[in-house]
Amino acid sequence: MKDFSEFNGRYQSDLTDAGFDTLAVRAGQVRTHECEHSEAIFTTSSYVFNSAAEAAARFSGEVPGNVYSRYMNPTVRTFEERLAALEGGELCAATASGMAAIYSVCIAHMQAGDHLVSSRSVFGSTNIQFERYLRKFNVDITYVDLLDIDAWRAAIKDNTKMLFLESPSNPLTEIADIRALAELAKETNTLLVVDNCFCTPALQKPLALGADLVIHSATKYIDGQGRCIGGAVVGSAELIEPVVGVLRSVGPTMSPFNAWVFLKGLETLGLRMKAHSENALALAQWLEQHPKVTKVNYVGLPTHPQHELAMSQQTLGGGVLSFEVAGGREAAWKVIDATRMISITANLGDTKTTVTHPGTTTHGRLTDEQRDAAGISQALIRIAVGLEDVQDIIADLASGLDAL
Repeated sequence: MKDFSEFNGRYQSDLTDAGFDTLAVRAGQVRTHECEHSEAIFTTSSYVFNSAAEAAARFSGEVPGNVYSRYMNPTVRTFEERLAALEGGELCAATASGMAAIYSVCIAHMQAGDHLVSSRSVFGSTNIQFERYLRKFNVDITYVDLLDIDAWRAAIKDNTKMLFLESPSNPLTEIADIRALAELAKETNTLLVVDNCFCTPALQKPLALGADLVIHSATKYIDGQGRCIGGAVVGSAELIEPVVGVLRSVGPTMSPFNAWVFLKGLETLGLRMKAHSENALALAQWLEQHPKVTKVNYVGLPTHPQHELAMSQQTLGGGVLSFEVAGGREAAWKVIDATRMISITANLGDTKTTVTHPGTTTHGRLTDEQRDAAGISQALIRIAVGLEDVQDIIADLASGLDAL
């Protein structure tokens, strides 16, 4: 039987200068002696050693190789290597969810007495994680306006270890100046962590803009069809290895099956993100002209306050937008309830268009004051635009808007 070790070495090296779509299809794969074309799913919890001495050497790290699937699995590793290649990072650590990715980064790189500066414009569950659980372990947290670089600078203290943000933000699609914040992080010896969930590396690469770590909820666009839960962190080996240590000891790890699904999602990521962006732009343009819509938040629109900045950091606008209607929560709920095709769910990144009311779902656990500070009104509706015919999406939304 042919020895595939040399073949797989050549296979990897041939991708050094490959384009994004090629990496999305082929990066990270190492074929077994079975010569499988699609990536294999290694559904095993443990691995067998040839001797007690080999087991000891593997467990100590003296000899490389698989030890236990809580933190080492070939299918998960293929996903990690592929996503790292797409983001331009050295290593990736795959986690059980996007929230697990955020928590793993925080506990890997902070300790009691440290300080975190976060944008106010973060996902509701991220805010809850910071407030209920990080504060519990004596981590100090300051929230600032995502757009105000002076506010970020003023918030940094001697014990500040991390700057955390989303760009575009959820659900208002505000855009951070990642380059400026990266410079600030380097000046102050802090880590800049960017949640890249809305864009994925198909549209934006925060590491290339100067960020230290990139967070993903693989549940969203990386999967692309709403099937599995997962997360990931990408960055330098120096910063990812402590996160792997958390996964080894704490265990919020990705399952092999989910990793395989995400690998299949990555294969079409570039194509899907382009299509999501085209549909979202068409929908945003239509919403801007509707008399019952008072405001549209979509970075692809020239009327978006950070449109030029967004287009200097992203290649396209992405698939998520939000808009406000006259009449507050009652009107927003009427528009949502009038839809017949669009799915009423808080998930996003699906081929199916989804709609939600952030004030009572994704950000519903925040206090009124926290929602007000984040700019999330009761009149706000978020749409994650799918891959249906955009005229059908428009027609479904029109039934509710026209009835207001």
